[in-house]
Amino acid sequence: MSQIVELRQYTLHPGTRETLIELFDRELVETQEAVGMELIGQFRDCDDPDRFVWLRGFPDMGARAEGLEAFYGGPVWAEHRDAANATMIDSDDVLLLRPARPASGFPPPARHRPPPGTTGSSPGLVAVTICHLDDPAGQRLVGAFERDLRPVLAATGAQVLAYLVTEGGPNNFPALPVRDEHVFVWVARVPDEAAFERHREGLYRSAAWRDLLRYVEGKPELLKLSPTARSRL
Repeated sequence: MSQIVELRQYTLHPGTRETLIELFDRELVETQEAVGMELIGQFRDCDDPDRFVWLRGFPDMGARAEGLEAFYGGPVWAEHRDAANATMIDSDDVLLLRPARPASGFPPPARHRPPPGTTGSSPGLVAVTICHLDDPAGQRLVGAFERDLRPVLAATGAQVLAYLVTEGGPNNFPALPVRDEHVFVWVARVPDEAAFERHREGLYRSAAWRDLLRYVEGKPELLKLSPTARSRL
């Protein structure tokens, strides 16, 4: 289980998302894992054709620094960075996270990754909810989620895969910026579009959701994501 997770949201030039996904899934998956990182999942944002979202994991912060230095200072990124960066307007929307509880991180992958060259999408959708906070997520918030909201999510047909909070340590690879803010994030899986809409409607109508909003600053973000063909998640 990755104890450090990056949630990365990229804004792309119009019409370039498939170019980036093809390059990413072909060249930048196994090559990152070869230096100790975990590619948890990569996704199309269903509500924005110019957004690419992905999750990358590390055993700990020390391994994060070592893995990022090895990859971004290595030959694979040197070969492909110009093509990748040419698709991007902004790649700095990044949250640095850790599991809210010792066992609330992402489980081991449930399937083998299809081979390089596989295109299209994987089955199902992934829902990522980001709650912005004034202060670090405390035990009351995490407990309220576990006790009151998680059963509601299950009743709406969403399978919670992980729930995470901001990693409070400093960014130990400053060449890649991260957002300096406190969040509580959960990631869930639903089987299809209709199930996602039932999940969203049931979530927003629930008393547990309204209670959770007492801890939240502003409006939470709900991302509807379609996994790429080679996404593990």
